[in-house]
Amino acid sequence: MSFDQISGQDHITQTLVNAISSDRLAQAFLFSGPRGVGKTTTARVLASTINSIKDYNKCLDIIELDGASNRGIDEIREIRESVKFSPSMSKYKVYIIDEAHMLTEQAFNALLKTLEEPPEYIVFILATTDPQKMPQTILSRTQRYDFVRIPVDVINERLKYILDEEKIKYDGDAIQLISKKADGSMRDALSILDQVIAYSDSLVSVNSIRSAIGLTNEEDIYELLFNIVNKNLQGTSIEFNKIIDSGISPNNFIND
Repeated sequence: MSFDQISGQDHITQTLVNAISSDRLAQAFLFSGPRGVGKTTTARVLASTINSIKDYNKCLDIIELDGASNRGIDEIREIRESVKFSPSMSKYKVYIIDEAHMLTEQAFNALLKTLEEPPEYIVFILATTDPQKMPQTILSRTQRYDFVRIPVDVINERLKYILDEEKIKYDGDAIQLISKKADGSMRDALSILDQVIAYSDSLVSVNSIRSAIGLTNEEDIYELLFNIVNKNLQGTSIEFNKIIDSGISPNNFIND
């Protein structure tokens, strides 16, 4: 709901807060970075903050599009037509285009005309995991913010805060394991946590995580590596088959 609730992207939230307070707001932003690190969330908070509203869902002047499913020229032409009209209830009309790199070349060309001379009440926020797929003409007309993978300790603290607020018991080692498994993505961490909470009735533990999302037991990994180092082909084969037969995904096992 606010910038101070966004974890792990302080370099971006502080810059945006400063830009808003000094009235130096750009009219087109590009939020780029890995999945699940807060690009769309930051876009929504930015849109709500500059319009002084608490719930962006209730604001008709904040329009959110998915670039993957609204990637054609017709959808962008609709935007070009709608930008001619002033906001109905807010100071700014904000367009958030998620997965912006999925737009077609014709759609980018149509969007470019709007980005060149946008009305003063229009703000565009393009979010993407793949900025290199976007035309240079678009990139040069946006103020770019690069989101980073969220550190394990930041994810760890956030998950503990959520569990404390929800009054759910947990083991510290279990939360550390989820934080590592999330690979820098807060969204992945929260998804895993949700899944584990649904699986375990009373306590979020390492065992409940392994059972809920199919993580390999570390002892099994050590045993397998021990067999490999000692060139024990039969032992390696038996250990590997035991791990796969337990229901662990081969991909998950290899990653672990």
